[in-house]
Amino acid sequence: MDVTPDGDPGARPAAAPIALQGLRKQYEDGTVAVAGLSLEVAAGELMVLIGPSGCGKSTVLRMVNRLIEPTAGRILLAGEDVTTADPVQLRRRIGYVIQHVGLFPHQTIRANVGTVPKLLGWPKARIRQRANELLDLVGLDPSRYGRRYPHELSGGQRQRVGVARALAADPVVLLMDEPFSAVDPIARARLQEEFLRLQADVRKTIILVTHDLDEAVRLGDRIAVLSEGAHLEQYAPPGELLGAPATPFVAEFVGADRGIRRLAVTPLSRDMLRNESEVDVTARQPEVPLDASLYDALAAMLTADADYATVTEDGRPIGVVSRHRVLSAPR
Repeated sequence: MDVTPDGDPGARPAAAPIALQGLRKQYEDGTVAVAGLSLEVAAGELMVLIGPSGCGKSTVLRMVNRLIEPTAGRILLAGEDVTTADPVQLRRRIGYVIQHVGLFPHQTIRANVGTVPKLLGWPKARIRQRANELLDLVGLDPSRYGRRYPHELSGGQRQRVGVARALAADPVVLLMDEPFSAVDPIARARLQEEFLRLQADVRKTIILVTHDLDEAVRLGDRIAVLSEGAHLEQYAPPGELLGAPATPFVAEFVGADRGIRRLAVTPLSRDMLRNESEVDVTARQPEVPLDASLYDALAAMLTADADYATVTEDGRPIGVVSRHRVLSAPR
């Protein structure tokens, strides 16, 4: 039987939508960190906040779980205005993952993962079971890693434990502040891939802050580009953001190579395919699966010095796509 975040047996909580309405943060010295941000995040969606350093993106994230109190505006979690809720109880409903993880050094990995369930009064057996489930989910064998301490793990492994701990009480929302930036590029790419797999399983509502555009494009269902004062310049899926920047600020921020990035997040589609009998193909023609990105298809053709690639589904050829068709795909 699952246990809800308040510690009682019950059904697993669903992911919750988030709405920020006129959210503002002004400090006593008059500095306005967030000038009045409004946006909505659908249940089960991964939304990325990105922008230049000092634009207010981390401040926005910390206001959602009341680590920073907003000056004005509302934060709706599943329709409930949480700006008036008990902040301690609120944080127990929200998972939080930070850049340097923040694991307790003198507790075992299993104990670290079980921190919030213990605070909620879960039975010891249930805490242990949940910790083991989550360690397994993030790719750490509980029989091997459960009794270890944080200093005995690599940076990437500690970051996985941080994600597991944030998910322990099955929160309705997960907040992530630069979660992968403290690890090396190879480990970061692996963590991103594993996180996408994890999100496909758990489908949490996630707000992720990053300064890395490639990370935002790879992970986000939608991306919010912020300028100074957390002014919302554009809020769109990655392909739309890269293909049609809404303002000069966004165009400059995503860079001149945004076309290549757009190819990486745009999938092949059946309407791009032609029958093999209709084109002049060669023996060097590569194969790509239908779920490949346009970037993958183009890379395969360039590597094989071919003008076409055979597209497969479940291992069977279903048509061909041309290099020209990939490069001329609608923006």
